[in-house]
Amino acid sequence: MEQDDLWDEDTARRYDTPGAGMFAPEVLDPAVDRLAALADGGPALEFAIGTGRVAVPLAARGVPVTGIELSAPMVGQLRTKADATALPVVVGDMTTARAPGEYRLVYVVYNSISNLLTQEAQIDCFRNAARHLGPGGRFVVELWVPELRSLPPGREATVWHTEPGYLGLDTYDVLRQHVVSHHVRYDARTSARTGRDERATLHLSPHRYIWPAELDLMARLAGFARESRHADWTGTPFTAESASHVSVYRLPF
Repeated sequence: MEQDDLWDEDTARRYDTPGAGMFAPEVLDPAVDRLAALADGGPALEFAIGTGRVAVPLAARGVPVTGIELSAPMVGQLRTKADATALPVVVGDMTTARAPGEYRLVYVVYNSISNLLTQEAQIDCFRNAARHLGPGGRFVVELWVPELRSLPPGREATVWHTEPGYLGLDTYDVLRQHVVSHHVRYDARTSARTGRDERATLHLSPHRYIWPAELDLMARLAGFARESRHADWTGTPFTAESASHVSVYRLPF
C-alpha cells in the first residue's frame, strides 16, 4: 500500500470538508493562530501540505508559506484555492525534497509524519526539516498518541470514532509499530425491494505510530531540542491521558 497510491484523484476530490471535521473552525483556527505566532513574521514550510487546509489560511494571515507534497492530485486540488505564486509547492517526498530558501518554521500536522512507515524515514523527515531552517528555527509536529492501553491482549483493533454515516477504527501491528486506519463512510437508503439498502465506502490509511519519547530522540538525532509539548494547539497541558500532542522543536542559534 504505497502513499502515492492512497492520495489519488478521487481522494483529493473528496478530501476537503469545508466547515466540518478537520476543516471546522474550532479545529483549524487554533492551529493557524499558533503557527502564525511561531513563524513570527518569517517564512514557513509545510511538509505534506495536501490541499492547503492549513497553508491557505496561514498565508492569508500574511505568513509566506511554501509546501512539499508527494501527491500531484492533492496539489491540483490546492491549486483551485491558491496559485503557484501565492503558495509555491515542491512535488516530492518530505524526507528528501528540497524547497528553495531558508525558513523560520517547518511544520507537519494532523499525523502526517506517521504516513512514513519506517523509523528511518521519520528520522529523515526531521533531518530534512533541519536542512530548511536557519539558526533558532522551529519544527512543529502534530501527532496522535497510540491507544495501546485500550488494546487488551488478543485484540488487534480499536474503534476511535463513530458518528452518523462514519466509523473509524484502527488495526494494530505492535511488533512493527504499524497501524492501518479504516475510514468507513456509509449511507442508509430506503430500497423498494429490501426496505433498506446499506451503501458504504472504505478508505485505508497506513501509519507507523511514534511514542512521544521516540519522537524526541528523532529530534535530537537531527540536532533539535524540544521547546514545548502541549495536548493541542491552544496550549492545554500534555498528560498521560492526552490523545494527541503538538510538539515544538528548535535548532540552536
